[in-house]
Amino acid sequence: MRAIAPPGSASAESRRAAALYEIINLRRDTRREFTGASIDDNALERVLAAAHAAPSVGMSQPWDFVLVRNPDTLQAFRDHVAGERDVYAARLTGERARTFASIKIEGICESRLGIVVGYDATRGGPDVLGRHAVDDAGLYSTVCAVQNLWLAATAEQLGVGWVSFYREEFLRNLVGMPAHIRPIAWLCVGRVDSLPEVPDLERFGWRHRSPLEHVVHHERWTRPEPW
Repeated sequence: MRAIAPPGSASAESRRAAALYEIINLRRDTRREFTGASIDDNALERVLAAAHAAPSVGMSQPWDFVLVRNPDTLQAFRDHVAGERDVYAARLTGERARTFASIKIEGICESRLGIVVGYDATRGGPDVLGRHAVDDAGLYSTVCAVQNLWLAATAEQLGVGWVSFYREEFLRNLVGMPAHIRPIAWLCVGRVDSLPEVPDLERFGWRHRSPLEHVVHHERWTRPEPW
């Protein structure tokens, strides 16, 4: 993967930009690297504040964060995820099956903190400014909050792993979310011994990042080269 090149100037603005690009390049989906060490409360509050500062359609701020530390809850979710991993693995054959068998998909218990991100489509009332034509704009806003959280956690030297091997109804019931709240992410958050230089899926040969030029189009969409 080609890293985002920071600006060369030594001005204050350039230093801020360089720091941001460094964090973007460092960010990883972490699974094996959690140490289990506790997170400083002030650092966690800063990370959550960064998430809450995300842009949102119509200033609706349609997100909620459920912090899960109870070992029984962590284990229950881990068991559920393990079952869904088996469901997915049963679909694979040959080289795909062998590659997937070596990939760790979560660090639920090792991180010791799960942050469940919920999306509330009713937040802001029935007429959210800017959502009348694109209803999913609220969902996109919540994903922006996840990205803010992830980058802030990286700056705090915390690891984050996004777990998606779950059924929404199970997770909603597990953490007591109302029926109208959609759980869009379980984030494993915790101290790590390091962040891998190469993402796991690239390192294990599951998939590689495409070059920037394959996804940039000018004026109109054009058929890209095969990846």
